[in-house]
Amino acid sequence: MSEAPSRPPWKQFKEALQAQGFRPSRRFGQNFLLDENTARAIVADAGVVAGDRVLEIGTGCGFLTVHLAHAGVALLTVEIDPRLADVAESFLEPYANVRLVRGDALAGKHRLHPEVEAWSEGGPWHLVANLPYAISGPLLALVGGLETPPTSITVLVQKEMAHRLVAQSGTTDYGPLTAGLSWVYQGGILRDVGGASFWPRPKVESSVVRLQRRTTFPPAAERGLALGRIRTLFTRRRQTLVRVMGDLGADREALRAALAQAGMAADVRAETLDANTLRDWVLGPHWPQDGPETSP
Repeated sequence: MSEAPSRPPWKQFKEALQAQGFRPSRRFGQNFLLDENTARAIVADAGVVAGDRVLEIGTGCGFLTVHLAHAGVALLTVEIDPRLADVAESFLEPYANVRLVRGDALAGKHRLHPEVEAWSEGGPWHLVANLPYAISGPLLALVGGLETPPTSITVLVQKEMAHRLVAQSGTTDYGPLTAGLSWVYQGGILRDVGGASFWPRPKVESSVVRLQRRTTFPPAAERGLALGRIRTLFTRRRQTLVRVMGDLGADREALRAALAQAGMAADVRAETLDANTLRDWVLGPHWPQDGPETSP
């Protein structure tokens, strides 16, 4: 790509937005990353190169978007707020490699936007984004649960969410989202980003997380079934596996015997088990036949 056009001063964007009565939406989780060095670093962290297919959720004014565009990737970027989409569309006009989708990246609790879903099936792809705080958890659960999940995920999220994504079993941050993603990805937190890098300034810190897809991982149907059952267990995370599964209809004595045979304590709790062990138990023969079959 040729040299990217200089970004106009943020003051110019802010005045244009305020002139049309724009105020950042808490519902949409709008906190704009203004720091150019951080935006460049996120693209470098992602390791994407010209020709890679990249999805960005939360275009905003296009400040991270333009750095991705300048990298020469084939970019699909999604913005729910029509006023921001107008600003970004004008700013990104020089880039033929960028397609802007106007709408909610989530088409409901269990579906991505139809255009995003169809696009994700078109070949290997990467997710790179300053994710809107309001949808980061549900969005990551959905993309990680796809039949063809992204090859890599590089996202700027709330620090609390970042710790959930990479948490170890037995910690308070560990939960179903951690387990579901760990079957498919490995990675970690790269850096923290202070509130001064955003407008409006959030009350929480943020972190950049990069996850790389594993060489092999369970099929989507298996992951979905296991994750639904794990969510059921984690609604009572402080109670023992025997008690929760027993209340769901499992044979408690058979379950205790199986735990002993596996060298595990009878009072073990789901929250203390690593993701693979959890998957084995909820998909194994001791899950109650009439138990919940919830999918994510």
